[in-house]
Amino acid sequence: MTFEIGLVLTILVFSLALFVSEKLRMDVIALLVLGSLVLTELVTPQEAVAGFSNPAVIAVWAMFILSNGLTRAGIADVIGSSVLRLAGRREGRMIMVIMLTAGGLSAFMNNIGVAALMLPVVVDIARRTRLPVSRLLMPLAYGSLLGGLTTLIGTPPNLLISGALETAGYTPFGLFDFSPIGGAMLVVGTTFVALVGRFLLPRKKPEEQTQRRSQRNLRALYGLQAQAFEMKIPMDSILVGKTLGQSRIGVAAGLIVIALKRHGGNELMPSRQTVLQGGDKLLVQGRLDRFREFQRWSDLVIEREAPVLQGLMAEQVKLIEATVAEDSQLVSALLHHSEFRDLYGANVLAIKRGDLVRRINLANVPLRTSDVLLLQAPPDAVEELERSAEFSSVHEIDEQEVSESYRLQERIFVVRVPHESQLAGDTLVRSRLGDAFDFRLLALFRDGELTIMPNPDQSLKGGDLLLIQGREEDLDVLRGLQELEIQRDAQPNLNVFESDRLSLLEATLDPRSSLAGQPVSEVNFRAKYGLELVAVWRNGEAIRTNLDRLVLQLGDALLLLGPRQQLALIERDSDYLVLTPLTQRQVDTAKAPLAAGIMFAVIFSVLTGWLPIYIAAVIGATLMVVTNCLTMEDAYRAIEWRAIFLIAGMLPLGTAMEQTGAAQFLGEQAVVLLGPLGPWWVIAGLYLITATGTMMIPTVALVVLMAPIVLSASVELGIEPHAAMMAVAMAGAAGFMSPMSHPANILVMGPGGYRFTDYLKLGLPLTLIIFVTVMVLLPIFWPLTAATP
Repeated sequence: MTFEIGLVLTILVFSLALFVSEKLRMDVIALLVLGSLVLTELVTPQEAVAGFSNPAVIAVWAMFILSNGLTRAGIADVIGSSVLRLAGRREGRMIMVIMLTAGGLSAFMNNIGVAALMLPVVVDIARRTRLPVSRLLMPLAYGSLLGGLTTLIGTPPNLLISGALETAGYTPFGLFDFSPIGGAMLVVGTTFVALVGRFLLPRKKPEEQTQRRSQRNLRALYGLQAQAFEMKIPMDSILVGKTLGQSRIGVAAGLIVIALKRHGGNELMPSRQTVLQGGDKLLVQGRLDRFREFQRWSDLVIEREAPVLQGLMAEQVKLIEATVAEDSQLVSALLHHSEFRDLYGANVLAIKRGDLVRRINLANVPLRTSDVLLLQAPPDAVEELERSAEFSSVHEIDEQEVSESYRLQERIFVVRVPHESQLAGDTLVRSRLGDAFDFRLLALFRDGELTIMPNPDQSLKGGDLLLIQGREEDLDVLRGLQELEIQRDAQPNLNVFESDRLSLLEATLDPRSSLAGQPVSEVNFRAKYGLELVAVWRNGEAIRTNLDRLVLQLGDALLLLGPRQQLALIERDSDYLVLTPLTQRQVDTAKAPLAAGIMFAVIFSVLTGWLPIYIAAVIGATLMVVTNCLTMEDAYRAIEWRAIFLIAGMLPLGTAMEQTGAAQFLGEQAVVLLGPLGPWWVIAGLYLITATGTMMIPTVALVVLMAPIVLSASVELGIEPHAAMMAVAMAGAAGFMSPMSHPANILVMGPGGYRFTDYLKLGLPLTLIIFVTVMVLLPIFWPLTAATP
């Protein structure tokens, strides 16, 4: 093995490790690979950027536009709705029709787009037929994946494999060369899931099976309390004159303010800028017992020993400024105080960004390169910070400079826990005070002993003195919350969830949504849409607390509450797919014949050999725009840019593997292991390696990496390259065993309430059955050994 081969394999291993760890976005990893190859001179700059002009890449982005044009013209809606009427009410037949419909559409449309298009339709079918939606959405995703295997343009891996063959000097695959085996896979896979596999799908509780997405059952599904109750603000309350946002009723108490009742009128979803008045009644949704628990913290008494305790603490800790490094994993991450303290043994007191100093709500600030963190840390932790690669500089700062630059003395005070307080035995972390008021416990003074940075789980005792970073006025707000009067005898006269004016809506992120990876606090549903995010469904569980800190992911199902006219904004926003639409979506099919004609012309020009697929697709995409089937802005948005950059960034690695001999080296290892068993077993082994890899590595990246290895092994053993490459394309595109195997799997995860293991239960046997199908049919349609001259 030469030095160049070792260098290529090192880059390969590191890229695979990054893909598996998910520390960085997959397109960023691909661009890092591209840059590494140029810097190490394994490829020329021209070869590094050649991926962006690769015919397969061009065909992929053009097909995204063509697919979106068909969708916007209403063709898929018409076909899908018409065919699904044949599904009836029997589960097996319904699954079969859903999978075949999705598969048929995916043959000529992007399979992610097909899954996104049919998702609300299938959810509505589940509701009308009183079937749990978990029984139908995974078959929908799998049907779209299987259908993509039936044509060259059905899925990007097919185009990439065909392009790799052409680059290596072989005849590329034709438009329907995948159809015999791909069609059989669709039929066999659908039959298995409909007859046998459906019994491996998760079943929800009976109450979740019936009208699962109705207004009432949405509350039950997400674990929201059915009780709505009223709270009255006394005339002399501390909260009078404060805004609803300043009162912290929602953040601190974990309550959703649904309406404000004043002078006989109701204001639905009042703004956080609404000024509270004495006598106001707030209609809220939430857990009364948790609110009662929270109110006990108003027993705390402010003391005046802060300078004394700060002096004692200064003898045991140091104040440090740490600058976030350019390549730090902290960049773009939200600051979680408890996690930061566990990792670095330090408290974050403030963040300085340029001339701006932030001392409150630090947990809602995504960190940036060159941010300066003011830390409180013991001496041993300072040494660890200095050795950490996450910070470009770490240095001690004196108290005078802290006072001048950060003015922390305005935010540090001491409170005493009264001996008779009900707080004895409670903990700061359980109280959620840190989340509500950004209070941080810096030190605890008990029985003459000062404990620096006590564990947040430490129980309190009567007489404890707590040195807290926060604001004294927030304790006044805390006392104001205690003054709120629960109206036990009042029956809310507003059915808030089923009224014509206020509703719940469930939505998930569109596969091309710009919101994936953003914290909820930055999306700001209340300010942007006038709505409240009340829960998120992720990994089979409902998340209802600390939502502002949650980072949105593809596959999340979001439960939103608000006036119907505001919820309509979500229905019109292309960042979301609405699962429980408030109105029937109207589809304009006037352009359907024109869009269908353009798609037919693209297929005809490729079949007759008049135009190569990438040129035909570009012309077809352009005609979609010229004929107003979609706008140019729609076309740009239709392209899955992450996938394009991923493919273009990884293709130079394939080039480097070929030119340095790394592909031949890995191919020889495959020959040593599997060669003596014969061509069939070699192809079978490569298929299983690829299928297993889809559980951890993005499919397109995996196919790009496998292509040169497969071609090299084929040459070594005299295997027909088309047969081996066909098998790898099938294995790469049929990712059933993990939600990460394909975006369509992620898309249905939240709405279906699936866990990771649910994909494995059905995906593993389906993968094995598809494997057997491919390996039986492959020798029939594609000879396994190359013809001898």
